[in-house]
This record gives sequence, C-alpha cells and structure tokens, in this order.
Amino acid sequence: MGKGKRYDEPQLNKKKVLGVIITIAVIIMIIISIKGILNHEIIPVAEIPNSYYTVYSNGKWGVINNNGDTIISLTNNEMIAIPNKEKAVFVCVYDVNEQTGEYKTKVLNEKNEQIFTNYERVEVIENFDSKQNIWYENNILRVYQNGKYGLIDLDGNVILNCEYDEITALKSVTENFIVRQNDKVGLVNSKGQEIIKTEYKEIKTLEEGYKNEYLVMDENDNYGVISTSGTIIVTPAYKDIKYLGNAENYAVLIDNVWTLIKKNGEVLNNTYNYISIKGDNVIIEQEGKYGIITTRGEEKIAPTYESLEYAFSVYYIAKQEGKYGIINIENETVIPFDYTNMYYIEDKSILVADLTDVETVLFDSNLSQKLKGIFVFEDEYIRARIDGQNKYYNYKFEEKQNRELLTKNTIFVSEHNGKYGYVNAAGDIVVDYIYDEAKEQNEAGYAAVKQNGQWGVIDKSGKLVLEPSVNLDNNLYIDFVGTYHLADEGFYYTK
Repeated sequence: MGKGKRYDEPQLNKKKVLGVIITIAVIIMIIISIKGILNHEIIPVAEIPNSYYTVYSNGKWGVINNNGDTIISLTNNEMIAIPNKEKAVFVCVYDVNEQTGEYKTKVLNEKNEQIFTNYERVEVIENFDSKQNIWYENNILRVYQNGKYGLIDLDGNVILNCEYDEITALKSVTENFIVRQNDKVGLVNSKGQEIIKTEYKEIKTLEEGYKNEYLVMDENDNYGVISTSGTIIVTPAYKDIKYLGNAENYAVLIDNVWTLIKKNGEVLNNTYNYISIKGDNVIIEQEGKYGIITTRGEEKIAPTYESLEYAFSVYYIAKQEGKYGIINIENETVIPFDYTNMYYIEDKSILVADLTDVETVLFDSNLSQKLKGIFVFEDEYIRARIDGQNKYYNYKFEEKQNRELLTKNTIFVSEHNGKYGYVNAAGDIVVDYIYDEAKEQNEAGYAAVKQNGQWGVIDKSGKLVLEPSVNLDNNLYIDFVGTYHLADEGFYYTK
C-alpha cells in the first residue's frame, strides 16, 4: 500500500527547523515586551459620551455639550429645558406675554434645526417631591394641538393623541401622568397605557414615590385605594387614608379620628393616630408621643418617645430628650441616645448617626460601628474625611483607592502635604500638588480645583481649562462643564 506523496518527500532539516522556531519565539517575546511597555506607559483617555447642558450668561440662555462647545448660542431670553441630557432635544420658550400668560415654544436639535413642528406647542413635564427636588420627565414631552394635549417621546413617537384637557406628572412618581378629560382624571404610564380610568375627581400617591396602589377621590370627595390593574382595594368612603406599608391594612380618617382598618373595611382599633406599619407592628402617636402596637391593637411599646421610625429588621430609630438612638421591638436600647440625627440607608444597609454637625458615625446591619468622620454617599462608594485625610470606601466598609472605584475616570484626586493634585490610572502625577481643594472628575470629564479661595477647572487629561478665578462660596454644589459652573439653583450652568 502506498504511503502517499508526503512520505515520499525529503526529510526536513531539524537544525533549520529549530532555528526558525527559536527566531519566531524571540520575535513574539519582543512584541509582547513592547506591548507591555506601551500598555504601562500610555494610559488611553476614555471617551465620554456626548451630553448637553443649559447655560446662562449676560441675561441670555444657550446650550453647550460636555466638550464645552456651543450647541445653541446664547441668544434666548427664556431658559432652555433639556429633558434628557444625553439626547439633543432642546425645548425653547419664546414670545412670552406676562399679562395673558400666553407663550410659544420650539424644539431644536444639535444642528439648531427645529423639530416636532407639527404641534402648536411642545413642553417638558416637571415633577417634584416633598424635599423640593425638581426634575423633568426624561423621555416624555407634552404636546398641544387644537386646544388639546397629548404625549410624545423624545424621538417624536406618539404616546398619547392630543385629546386631553390637561396632562401633568403625578407628584413624586416618575413615568406616571394624570390626564384630565371632561372634569375627570385618570392615570397613564410613559407607554400611554391606562392605569386608572378617567372617572375620578382626584388621584394621589399613597406614599411619596410609591406606585403600586393609588389614592382616588370619588364625586362625593371620599377617598379609596385602587391598584395598578384598576382593582378597588379600599372602597371610597373616607376623608383621608394613610398607607401603612402593605395592601392589607390602612389608617383611615373617620369622624376626624384616625382608625386602623383592614382593606375590607373591618375596624381594628380607633384609639391612636397611626403613622406607619411594618409587618405586624404599627407605629402610633398619642398626644405627641410615639409607640408601637400590633395590627391586632395590642400595645408593644407605650407612646413615650418624641419620635419613632422603622429602620430595619426589629430595630427602630427613636428620639428621647432631643437625642436619637436605636431600640428593638422589645423596647431595649441597642444604640444609646447620643446622636443629633439618625437615618437608615436601606439599599446600602447603613445606619447613619450624626454626633455633631461635622462628625458622623456609620453602623453596619449588625449595628457595629464601622467609621467615624464626614461622609458623602455616592452610588457605588463612600467619600470620607477621617482624621484630616480623604479616604474612599466601598459599601462593605473596605478602604479603597479612588482609582479602584472611579473606573470611568481618567484622572484622580491625590493629596500630598496638605495640597491636592491629580494622578492617572497608573498612579503617575498628571497635575502637580498645587491646589487647596479638588473635586473628582465629573461625568462630563471635568474636575473643579480651588486655589486662594477661587475655583477653576481642568479637563479629563488634566489640562487647565479655567484658571481659579470664580468665587463659589454661596454654592452648595461645585461643578463645572467647560468654563461654566453649576448655578445655585441647579438645572443650568453659568459664568
């Protein structure tokens, strides 16, 4: 049987083969070494997504992007609203008649072209909460045509046809809109889906930010509770209703007395004012003092505290003689009443307790003291000032370098001998230690720096964009985009 052509060829020269292999290996090693050197020495500057900001100067309004480039020139007399800073949709108001309240609107894109011109007016939808935080619904616009209102998204797609007398945001809840038609109101979501039929006199949230059930008022001015599916949970029969943490029990106002009922109307207890409920336990108020009863009306903790708030598990934040501490459901003091203020961050499982205006203690979910200092809570980490030093921690209370936590940043604050500068991801100095104060790079790529009482700004590579020359002593938040700084009121940037 033949061996095939390959086996009939001359044998390979083993020395030549070995030499070729060694040569290739050396070349590969050189390439790897060069790549390693390049990777170590050259730190690429991350690309920052384009974003847009309202700016104000000399009585006029405009728009810039995160590079500081002018997108809409400073020529508008009224503030330009940007519902979503990542979308080039800029809502301008003009020809305002102060006497009649009439005005016109136009919407511009990044090319200064007018869009959504098939409507008489296009408006942003404002919302706010009890702390007076104000925001725009970030993907919905209200449109007006032929005396009626509708909704579109930021791409111009119709969400609701223009057939309503009025459309407003449901206070404190995102993506929920009250629609009015023929003196009746209903509720829709950001997809235009009906949540509550347009047949009530009023619709409110049961609790701020909560959108699983809603308060509705009937034509007799009585409140009830309705679910997102339109199911009546509590029949409208009460002058007011308080949400107690679940859909089984509610506090209702009957003859000016707060009464605890089941959702079917069965009265559980009518001795106290009801504050909130967690599981089987209800915080109650009597003659200005707070305690706890069960949903069956049994007293667990007599009303003796100046305030009482559920924290987590079996623990409550209590106030006594002007100071705060932690008690458990058995009324045992777990953390002494030594603090001027106290609150629990549920999604981070952290108890925050203020000793003074400038010193705060952090406890974990085991109520063990972890840190003492001054803290700022970011989404993914904690910024701390402890014993005169700036530190960074994750939410496991592990100390980290800012370079480990701020993974989208290109430069990082660094402190040396009481002065601040910036380093890159490799720890190399990018900006010398010459500043009295420095902020971390923001999402637009800029970092604020302070020198001799004045603020300036550097860009994502550490290049000085604005010499420290702006006094911001009256500003609660220090932030820059290009040469513009955040105004006291927020919402826009100014010079």
